[in-house]
Amino acid sequence: MPAMRRGIFAVIFVCLTVSPADLFKDDFSRFPAGKLSAPVGELNAAIQEYHYLPHRGVPTWPWANPIVHNDSWVVSDEDGKPYLEQHLFNAEAGRWAPLFITGDPEWFDYAVEARVRPLSLSGKAGLVFRYHTNRHHFAFVLTGGNTAKIAVQLPVETRFRIAEWRDLAAARFEYTTDSYYLLRVENRGARIAAFIDGRRILETESTETLKGKAGVTADVPARFMDFRVEAPDDVARQIRARIEARERELARLRAENPQPKLWKRFRTPGFGAGRNVRFGDLDGDGQADMLIAQNIPRVRGDAFSQISCLTAVTLDGKVLWQKGKPDPRNGLLTNDTPFQIHDLDGDGRNEVILAQDFRIKVLEGATGRLLRSAPMPPMRADLRERPYERNCGDSIAFLDLKGAGRRSDILIKDRYRNFWIFDRELRLLWQGEGQLGHYPYPLDIDGDGREEFVIGYALWSPEGKQAWSRDRDYRDHTDGIVMGNFSGDPRAPIRVYATGSDEGFLMFDLAGRTMKHLRIGHAQSPSVAKYRADVPGLQMMVSNFWRNPGIVTLLDADGNILAQEEPVHHASPLLPVNWRGDGVEFAMLSANVREGGLIDGHLRRVVMFPDDGHPDLAYYVGDFTGDPRDEIVVWNTEEVWIYTQSQPFTGARIYAPVRTPDYNESNYRTTVSLPAWRDAGPERRR
Repeated sequence: MPAMRRGIFAVIFVCLTVSPADLFKDDFSRFPAGKLSAPVGELNAAIQEYHYLPHRGVPTWPWANPIVHNDSWVVSDEDGKPYLEQHLFNAEAGRWAPLFITGDPEWFDYAVEARVRPLSLSGKAGLVFRYHTNRHHFAFVLTGGNTAKIAVQLPVETRFRIAEWRDLAAARFEYTTDSYYLLRVENRGARIAAFIDGRRILETESTETLKGKAGVTADVPARFMDFRVEAPDDVARQIRARIEARERELARLRAENPQPKLWKRFRTPGFGAGRNVRFGDLDGDGQADMLIAQNIPRVRGDAFSQISCLTAVTLDGKVLWQKGKPDPRNGLLTNDTPFQIHDLDGDGRNEVILAQDFRIKVLEGATGRLLRSAPMPPMRADLRERPYERNCGDSIAFLDLKGAGRRSDILIKDRYRNFWIFDRELRLLWQGEGQLGHYPYPLDIDGDGREEFVIGYALWSPEGKQAWSRDRDYRDHTDGIVMGNFSGDPRAPIRVYATGSDEGFLMFDLAGRTMKHLRIGHAQSPSVAKYRADVPGLQMMVSNFWRNPGIVTLLDADGNILAQEEPVHHASPLLPVNWRGDGVEFAMLSANVREGGLIDGHLRRVVMFPDDGHPDLAYYVGDFTGDPRDEIVVWNTEEVWIYTQSQPFTGARIYAPVRTPDYNESNYRTTVSLPAWRDAGPERRR
């Protein structure tokens, strides 16, 4: 660096030590000794893909563990002095690293410091600053036993499962595992200076992101003491002003929206479950009911579960029928389950279709009485994991492959490799295989009345032929798949959109050619809706989970990123919510009063839930009152609460989007909400 520039840089950073104001400091003494998380058994990791947990054992707020499925943080003391320790050795250090963060996105021009003791020389440990998401932040770390480095992680990768880091500055620095080192980073605009034990080690600059939270990181065991963030008084005042302005704007936006108003609530004693519920009219009274499934995992946690109890209950809490023995121990599950509510035979009355005890069963919706059943197909002899002779089933979808005008063909799949097509009499028609991912999406793409469908990275014809497959070209399965023309131009071609787990976001044309591939992290739980009035067509909202949970990305119909934030540190189904009836929808995070709410197309929390003691483990969205606006059902294993809007709709025309039907429900489906309107009518006075 030229001498003059070094001088200017030094003056700027000296001023940070004049009249500093503490933005935050912590010596970790308030935490109990032990892990800051309590693993939840075999549901430990995936439970937070589509359930909300306030914490994993110990409340840590205002700190957060962004890699929420990783139980890496421990608190204890050394010679009476408390410390925070990252206690795991991360074998995937090239992909991600444990993080512990605090602060506000509006923090800027601050200094962050902590005493750091690496307990291994084979990885990195240090400070995090200018934190935007767990895939987009800066770090100042000690690494390899002999190097101090500043680097920035970029949000989109160029290589599969390799984090995209850009090194900004490095210097030789010999360190040991026997000592604590005071690491400090000072920011001023684009400029960054790093210090160890009061000595300036590195200088650099970057405009990649100029503000954000702060914290610590390590991918090998390391200890941290005396964490502190400070800023000059004038900067601290500006930060407070920015936060206050943001909160005023959020308050204004929230005031413009109806508030959640409790409509109904009831208990589910002993037979409750997490997000393992289906909605549909079971008793024929024209009102939706709730079908709750409990499961007993077998073999391993996410592939061979068996439904142990089904309970049908009205939205007033009346139990219609129950099959099996309820047990609250069987209420939580981290995978899909094969049961649906659907009028399979077209007689106007819904049945329950499920796979249970190695058989496909059709039950009478009103009573649960068995109507007919057939054996599940045998498991293939060449499977590596083959605990049974017959398949259990993983999920069920309904298609119209014959052009009958209704979806009476049944697709049942196993966890990842095989699927089978049955007719409504449970006769096997044909079967397929591939890198299936989790759930199919059907659409009549050629106008002949029969539906094609995408599953995995493949397009299948109604007759059972693959039009194309890209299964061998991508190394992780699809968590979500959808096809359609979402551009807003009716002449535009149909596209296929996939959230490909660690492959990120992909877009194909109908010939199977890749048109867009963005490695934005472990992408899943997509939904398609009108989230932005200022963007043509519909938008896709995507949530991340494994190794980068909580990041939410909004994309347009061409696959361009419109917004990306980390509003939570878990995943969410991101179901569209027609809350106002005005043509623009929100997406739901969870029902938690602080971390949940509905977000808009700019990823702002514009509707919050009241602090009234409601459950927030799981949720579903649907029109249950007749007003096309959505109600929101929230529940845990013990009770169900249902919210509607605090005020009636007053316009003449109300938004009534056409949704992915309830009978094709899955924890992994892509929920699509297509624009439609109708005369509001007298029900708007609700």
